Amino acid sequence: MKLFSVVMRQMSLFFVLVLTVWATLFYVAVMEEVNDEVDDALEDYSEGLMIRALAGEDMPEANAGSNNQYYLNEVTEDYAASHPAVSYHDEMVYLPEKKETEPARVLTSIFRKADGGYMELVVYIPTIEKDDLKQAILEWIVFLYVTLLLVLLCVNVWTFRKSMKPLYVLLNWLKDYRLGGTNKPLVNDTCVSEFCELNEAVQEYSRRSEKLFEQQKLFIGNASHEMQTPLAICINRLEMLMDDDSLSEKQMEELFKTHHTLLSLTRMNRSLLLLCKIDNGQYLDEKEVCFNDLVERYLPDYMEVYAYCKVNVITQMPGSFKVYMNESLASILFTNLLKNAFLHGEEGGELLIHVSDLNLVIANSGKSALDEKRVFERFYQGGRKEGSTGLGLALVSAICKKSGLQESYEFKDGMHRFVVCRKG
Repeated sequence: MKLFSVVMRQMSLFFVLVLTVWATLFYVAVMEEVNDEVDDALEDYSEGLMIRALAGEDMPEANAGSNNQYYLNEVTEDYAASHPAVSYHDEMVYLPEKKETEPARVLTSIFRKADGGYMELVVYIPTIEKDDLKQAILEWIVFLYVTLLLVLLCVNVWTFRKSMKPLYVLLNWLKDYRLGGTNKPLVNDTCVSEFCELNEAVQEYSRRSEKLFEQQKLFIGNASHEMQTPLAICINRLEMLMDDDSLSEKQMEELFKTHHTLLSLTRMNRSLLLLCKIDNGQYLDEKEVCFNDLVERYLPDYMEVYAYCKVNVITQMPGSFKVYMNESLASILFTNLLKNAFLHGEEGGELLIHVSDLNLVIANSGKSALDEKRVFERFYQGGRKEGSTGLGLALVSAICKKSGLQESYEFKDGMHRFVVCRKG
């Protein structure tokens, strides 16, 4: 989940909670104010009625053309003792003038007459519909919430994008960053100290990574170069020993195995040295290379070498795949793909070479798919075969990156398909 979504979700939950509490307190405050005003009117109305009752004056009609009503009854001393002298409550009352029942605020007062008797005065004043008030408050709260939420979202989007812009600039730079490649300098001006520190930390990390990468390339290149001569000397000495007729059959067998191992090590060492040269940009001479010519030049040689595999080779060249690149690297790219197809193809299977104006496709029969994410990694081998160093497809990938090409792999219809095409 994105940071913006997390922030907005938390803000929305907090906003709902605050509005709910505010709406409750607002409703309580409004009702207290309404009741206070009505109670004051009830007290004035009740006081005037009690004065007239105690003075023995004629009482007004119970409903003198208004919605206010009163009832005056004589009660016993026990009743007066068991009830509060003054009490307020809400009640639904029938209004004769309107011929309907409405909510009212009721004041009940018990007072003592001059002759010692007790009277109960009940005064009604219609008040507001509390259910209607609740509904009105709820509707306005919903309207207020939606409006504020939309405003909050807009303000937060603008503020978030503006405030987090340096982070997105840094993320985009990291996405485009390629170790050992030509990278644009990080331009990320900001006055936020945390982002400044993050920029410095990322750039320092990239500098250390580049330094380690260069040291690694230098070490591999130097080590591979220095190993060539000792390996060649060991192979020559073994070949001289193998020419000795005095050796037993078992000794010859062991020498042959050692010789074979050294040859594999030599091939691997040459591949590593070639990768280092490609990474260091030592193949600068470029010209237009036609892969159709490479097919005609190298395919017959490989068919002779791998004739024992009894592979049915199908060549299709409806177009000419021409690329501007180093000719030596083009030869290495094609021969590695061709060797990989022969080496890992099934005996008696098929090998398809398809050349068009858009791409080069080399496919060979297979039983199961390779790991598409790792097939071009160094030393990855889906199933180890004799003569394989695990660097052939890594060389293909390195040459494609150097030459502006795009390599891909898929397993389709029982065939391993390796495709080389132009980027874009």
